[in-house]
Parts: sequence; C-alpha cells; structure tokens
Amino acid sequence: MQKLKTKLYISLISLLSFTATTNGFSQIRKAVNQPFADQKMYHLGFSLGINGQDMILSHTGYVGENGEAWFAEIPSYNVGFSVGIVGDRYINQYLNLRLAPSLHLGERRFVFREQSSGVETQASLKANYLTVPLLLKFSVPRIDNYRPYILAGGYAAMDIGTKKDDLLLFKSMDYGVEFGVGCNFYLPLFKLCPELRFSFGLVDLIDKDRSQLGDKDLLKYTQAMSSGKSRMISLIFNFE
Repeated sequence: MQKLKTKLYISLISLLSFTATTNGFSQIRKAVNQPFADQKMYHLGFSLGINGQDMILSHTGYVGENGEAWFAEIPSYNVGFSVGIVGDRYINQYLNLRLAPSLHLGERRFVFREQSSGVETQASLKANYLTVPLLLKFSVPRIDNYRPYILAGGYAAMDIGTKKDDLLLFKSMDYGVEFGVGCNFYLPLFKLCPELRFSFGLVDLIDKDRSQLGDKDLLKYTQAMSSGKSRMISLIFNFE
C-alpha cells in the first residue's frame, strides 16, 4: 500500500511538472525582428510610390461673346510616380512626428465640354509637385513583426510643372491637409511601411491672370473656371 501511494505521488508530481513546462513553452513569444527599432529618438528613410491626382472644380457659368459656355471635369485618375525621404522623431511609445519631403510626378487629364453643342476639348496638364508634409503618426502596440498606424497633418507644395501657354494656368504654391493609414512590417534589416495617403488642398489653384497667354482664344477655359482645389491619393512604400 505504501509503495502504491509513493507511485501515485511520483506520477502526480511528474504530471504537474510536465504541465508547467508545457505552459512555459507556450508562453514563449515568437522571435521578433529589430525589437528596439521603434525606440530610436531619430531615424531616416526613403519612400517610393504611385499617385493619382485630381481636382475639385467649380464653374462660373461664363458665356462668351459667341454664346459658348464651357464646363470641365477630370473623368479618371492617371497614375503618377512619387519619391521622397522620411525623417522621424520619437515622442513616446505611440506617437512619432515625421517630416516627409516628396516629389510627385503626374498629370491631370481635363475634358472641357461646351454646354449647348456638346463639343469637347481634351488636355493633359502636367501636375508635378514638391511637397513637404509634417505628420503626426499614431501606432498601436506592436504585434510580433507588424504594427498598424494612422497619421494626419498638413503640407505645403510647390508646382514645378505648369506651362504658361497651357489651357489652364495653376498657381505655384498650395497647402492643405493630409491623412492616411499604414502598417510597419519589421524585416531583419529594415522596416517596410506601406501606407495609403489622402491629400486635400485648401487653395484655389486656378490662376486667372493670363496676360502672358499667346492664344487669346484659350481664355474661355480660364473664364469658365471659378475654382479648382487639388486632391491626391497615394500608395507609398517607406523603407526605414
């Protein structure tokens, strides 16, 4: 009887030991890449991506001497290219401040339509901008090798592609608001951070001063426009 009790005690202790060991192994976290990457006070990176540029258009309803009234639209996005650099400042475990100067190369394809006759004029106008966004990035707690985030802020932009004799002339400076969503993926040597970003301009970019326009017949397109504010959607890949 005593031997049986001893065997039962040994079996119980072995079972408890095995259970504790199994629980201990189950609680070991998966190995993560770059565990201290988000704790750097400053870090740099670069970005590559694509963009689609658009405008929110308003019209005057202007009717010329020949009775023509023109209206414009941008029926679809044209894919452009984006490249930039990233400078990041750590604030706390959830917040970062980042400056991301970028060059966006693209175009806007306008379709002008005369109201009564239905005659159309199409024009592809360059939309090349150097932008300087200042963004606040909020990240959720890290989960293994990924970490989602959202960001928001403002930007200033300079147009470097407008030609004086285009159907429309755009002002050289713009500013607006920007927000987006993304995710950090922690790779062994760097972070890959794809993000979807939306930009909304606050400035009327249509330049009404066409005194340098050679073909005065093109004035009807500017006279038809009340305002045009930029907007852009970008798919950006940050390498940090």
